[in-house]
Amino acid sequence: MFGLFQGSTPAYQNLTPTQFAQALRQPGAVLLDVRRPDEFAGGHLPGAINIDVTAPGFAQRVAALDKTRPLYVYCRSGARSANAASQLTTAGFEQVANLLGGVLDWPEKLVRQ
Repeated sequence: MFGLFQGSTPAYQNLTPTQFAQALRQPGAVLLDVRRPDEFAGGHLPGAINIDVTAPGFAQRVAALDKTRPLYVYCRSGARSANAASQLTTAGFEQVANLLGGVLDWPEKLVRQ
């Protein structure tokens, strides 16, 4: 599960939408949408915070998050969130999970603000 190491690189988990939805129910879970703000505004998972992985300052913005809380990361298709998950584990986040397939494979309705 969490905290496993693959060689010298900290590992994150890749979760299917069903696994991701179940894992989000745990207390203290943080949901991070790493898409652009315009994508986020078009629809996102309920309770998500938006920090664009492609924007300057991504590392500084996520550094403000609690590294001990479980962090669930997603994007449109799973590619940017996999990149973000790798950066987050390298930065010392203990429990990081990536949504396989991103919002394209998410079975539930997205919310808009």
